[in-house]
Amino acid sequence: MKDIDAPERHASRVTVAMITRDRRDSVLRTLDRLADLPERPPVVVVDNGSSDATVAAVRDHPLGVRVLAAGRNTGALGRNLAVRHAATPYVAFSDDDSWWAPGALDTAADVLDAHPRLGLLAARTLVGPDAAEDPLNSVLGHSPLPPDPDLPGRPVLGFLACAAVVRRRAFLEAGGYHRVLFFGGEETLLAYDLAARGWGVSYVPSVTAHHHPDPGERPGRSAVQRRNALLTAWLRRPVTVALGRTARLAAAAARGERDAAAALRGAIARLPAALRDREPLPARIEHAVRLLERATP
Repeated sequence: MKDIDAPERHASRVTVAMITRDRRDSVLRTLDRLADLPERPPVVVVDNGSSDATVAAVRDHPLGVRVLAAGRNTGALGRNLAVRHAATPYVAFSDDDSWWAPGALDTAADVLDAHPRLGLLAARTLVGPDAAEDPLNSVLGHSPLPPDPDLPGRPVLGFLACAAVVRRRAFLEAGGYHRVLFFGGEETLLAYDLAARGWGVSYVPSVTAHHHPDPGERPGRSAVQRRNALLTAWLRRPVTVALGRTARLAAAAARGERDAAAALRGAIARLPAALRDREPLPARIEHAVRLLERATP
C-alpha cells in the first residue's frame, strides 16, 4: 500500500481544507482566490449544515471542489473530516474568508519535506484589503521557546486556524480538533497535543495567508473563547492551574464582567466530558507552556 505521507514532487502535496456554514458568497469568493493559485491544490469543503444553498453553489464552482455535507453544525470538527478525506501528505486550512498567497503552499510543502518532525506550520497572516499584519504574527515571531535544530522558524504552541498547514499523519495522530471545545480558541489544544506526541509546531513567516473577516464583532465569541480556554486547562494542565483559572473566571462572573458568566456556565456544562478526556501534558511541554505564559503581559 502506498504511504500517503510520502511527498511527491509531480503531484500536489497540499490539500486545502475549509469549513463553512451559511456563508455562500464568502466561500465562493475564497474558492475564486484558491482557483488562481499556481499550485492548483485539491480543495475539500465541509459544509456544516448550511441553509443558504451553499452546497449546490460550491459543487457548481469551476474549481472542482470535493464537498462533504455534514448535515449539521460540527464546528471545528469539520476540519477533522476534511483531513480524513484528503489524499495528500499535507493539509492547509482556509476558512471561508481566507486563502493562501500564490506560492505559499509549495513553500509550506518544501518546509515540511525538509523537516520531518514538523507537525504544524503556522503562517504569517495578512488581514483585509490593506494586507495589515495580524497582531498574532508578532506574538508568534517573538516566541520565547528555545530554538530547535530539527525545526524551522520559531517553535510555538499556538496558531491561527485559517493560517496553518499540517502534516496529515501528525494531525490524525494527535486526534485533530477536540470535540469538547467544538469551536472558538480550539487551536491551543491541538498545538499542545501535537507537541505532547513529539511533533514540532513552528511559526514560518515565509508562508503567507490572507484573511478577510467581516467587520464588526461576533456575538458570543468572547464567551466561547473564555469557555474553551478554561476547558483546555482542565483537559491538559495541572489541577492547580485549572482550579486557579476556574476561580478567576468565577470571580469575573461575580463582578458582572461581560461574557464571564456565560463562559463559566458553558465550561461547567462541558466539564464532565473534559474530565473524561483529561490527559495532562508531559513535563517538558508544561514547562514550555509556562515559559509562554510568563512572557505574555
